[in-house]
Amino acid sequence: MSSPLLSLPDAVEADGIDAGVAAHYGSFITEQRNLVAGRGFVDLSHRGVVRVEGADRLTWLHSLTTQYFEGLEPGVWTTALVLSPQGHVEHAMRGYDDGTAFVAHVEPGGAPALVSWLDRMRFMMRVEVSDETESLAVVHRAGLGEQLIERASLQSYAASVGQPAGVWAHEALRIADCTPRIGLDTDQRTIPNEVGWIGSAVHLAKGCYRGQETVARVHTLGRPPRRLVLLHLDGSVDHLPAHGSGVLLDGRSVGFVGSAARHYELGPIALALVKRNVDIAAPLVADGVAAAQEVVVDPEAGLHVRARLTS
Repeated sequence: MSSPLLSLPDAVEADGIDAGVAAHYGSFITEQRNLVAGRGFVDLSHRGVVRVEGADRLTWLHSLTTQYFEGLEPGVWTTALVLSPQGHVEHAMRGYDDGTAFVAHVEPGGAPALVSWLDRMRFMMRVEVSDETESLAVVHRAGLGEQLIERASLQSYAASVGQPAGVWAHEALRIADCTPRIGLDTDQRTIPNEVGWIGSAVHLAKGCYRGQETVARVHTLGRPPRRLVLLHLDGSVDHLPAHGSGVLLDGRSVGFVGSAARHYELGPIALALVKRNVDIAAPLVADGVAAAQEVVVDPEAGLHVRARLTS
């Protein structure tokens, strides 16, 4: 779905998963600075939108996802995951309840699969699930965060706010904030403990949900098999590591690159998922680019219980 805001002056369309909206409007570095200063907005209208309404919606979502939905106040944004029975992340959504429905955005193209799965889980619950991507659009307003607006009002919204920023600027700030995107910074084996979603997207003091046993076991015993890191890349190299490219330590593969961008202050950076036992001080190579690690998920994350050997 192509955004009408691609008609704005100097708009250059993004590619890959972010195709359909602007990568930048002439200077992604200036656009980053504007966002940090609280000016402007980012067109994220390529993202999917899902709506769940009905009297049982919060209780139902509470039972299905990793998040605590019961008693969720209207207007409060929250992030929730749907896990496989083995605890692997299958869906991620971020949204709020407006008093009549919970409305959330997901990765581009991700709404149909999530709606289909939720629909199969309705049983006798008083809920209705719908894909609202064609009617609602996601925007990020500097200083205010995400907003959902009528898709038909995108152009008038842009005219009223001014100073548009592209997804390159938004991505650079997201990566620097160490916030993962499902499908970019995760793979089919990722569990929430590996990428820092415990606490922000996973509530540890709630009832059972699919995949909870894995999350609880790793949290209790500690040491997830992999960990998210922020890579500070060699700025003298003229390319960013490609998504999915290998991360090497002494020539052997220890992980993969997720997202990469050029930050207005930090320079070239990337998120990567590496094996837990990789020395946090070890220099790495990502797609031919030398990289230094910054810890996002501690190698000992969740380490609460360890057996003590006795003589």
